[in-house]
Amino acid sequence: MDIKVYHTLHKDAVKIRKEVFMEEQGFHDEFDETDENAVHLVLYIDQIPAATCRFFPGQTQGEYIVGRIAVEKEFRGNHLGSRILSAAESDIRNSGGNTVRLHAQQQARPFYEKQGYTIFGEPDFDEDCPHIWMEKSLT
Repeated sequence: MDIKVYHTLHKDAVKIRKEVFMEEQGFHDEFDETDENAVHLVLYIDQIPAATCRFFPGQTQGEYIVGRIAVEKEFRGNHLGSRILSAAESDIRNSGGNTVRLHAQQQARPFYEKQGYTIFGEPDFDEDCPHIWMEKSLT
């Protein structure tokens, strides 16, 4: 397993996100201007792109937003989502971050709770899919 950090949207991250979010889950507005300024992580298994996520600074000092966490179908069940999220949290901590926030799909809420995230705010919808804001302190 190898995790690479990219400061531009890498083609391997694009591939994973297209397959997971657009083809599998039916989202349309997957790519946005945030991709241009985010840090992108790609996790490789035997040089095959298996998981990805991105993060970027939030609105307040020390706050970062993590998103677009996706694991290719054939690699699920191997804790790769928690590994790439942990790598993002480590990079954020090393960049001086102390809080991580994310906009989770409701169905993924138990996964994030296991990673130490708690809910804040009210549920909302993103492309007709129920989401909830969650956060975790890194201090």
